[in-house]
Amino acid sequence: MFRTATAALAATFLAAIATAPPVMAQDAAPTEALTVTSQYGPEKPQSLFWERFAELVEAGRPGTYTFNIVTNGALGGEKEEAEGVQLGSITGALSTVANLTTWVPEGTVLDLPFVFTGREHIMAAMKGGLGAKLRAAYREQGFETPAFIIFGARNLLGKEPITTPDQLEGLKMRSLESDLHIALWRYLGAEPTALPITEAYTALGTGVVDAMDMTKSGYEALKLFEVAPVLSETAHIWAIGVVYFDRAFWDGLSEEDQALFESAAQQAAAYFNTLTETEQDEAMTRAEGQRARLVKVDQAPWREAVAPFVQEYVATLSPAAADALKAIEAAR
Repeated sequence: MFRTATAALAATFLAAIATAPPVMAQDAAPTEALTVTSQYGPEKPQSLFWERFAELVEAGRPGTYTFNIVTNGALGGEKEEAEGVQLGSITGALSTVANLTTWVPEGTVLDLPFVFTGREHIMAAMKGGLGAKLRAAYREQGFETPAFIIFGARNLLGKEPITTPDQLEGLKMRSLESDLHIALWRYLGAEPTALPITEAYTALGTGVVDAMDMTKSGYEALKLFEVAPVLSETAHIWAIGVVYFDRAFWDGLSEEDQALFESAAQQAAAYFNTLTETEQDEAMTRAEGQRARLVKVDQAPWREAVAPFVQEYVATLSPAAADALKAIEAAR
């Protein structure tokens, strides 16, 4: 009878253990799930950035964070992503500076034509006081921006080469939905029409517009060479961007984790910049294989033509914008 009672007690004890909630070690913490976004597919640099970032964070803080990388713009366009970051529904994203000028107008200076000579000039400018001032301005709007990135240079597309500014006279030009871009094309004599990128292919194919501008990777990815077979390599505007996070999330990190996230962002940004540089060349090569034509352009007459526009446009912005332009010029 004693053995029977003992067996019953043992069975009861084991059952209690089986149904009891697990006991966590006092120093263990649940993994924090973070949502980050990309406008492009999983194989594109915008998504690969987050893969690299996640790897670096995991190496520094194993098991602390998991990253839900939402690709293909599934949570909206750049503007919707920025709003999501402000609301805290998105932890981090990549954005062109042009998209964030709604919140930080002085960022418009980075989108002016021919103010940068190339990638090295861009990074030299952003590593100095200009980058620090812009970062502070973004922070005031709820964005923490630990790194700047380079998407690529914009070039002119059309059915014929466009190698000098006077050739834009009277051309119907698809423009970004940006006051700056519309003003630029109008200044050069074109007739700009602001259209979403999703409508560009049809507009070129049907003659609604004669020309537009785009990075080489976008030119190939959207098959624009089918309706605009000539890419004139003007590199007139460099598409610069930021890596940015919800400021409230960032402020909630420990100092050690802030340092980790900053380092990871900067390392992943360098990786991204290498990927986008390679992608531009490879994309153009593929487009040329589809009968696209690349035409080299002398930038000197273009720089001369837009110089008055740059000064006039900056004068319409804040004093901070004028200071930003001076910083860019000093970094050459």
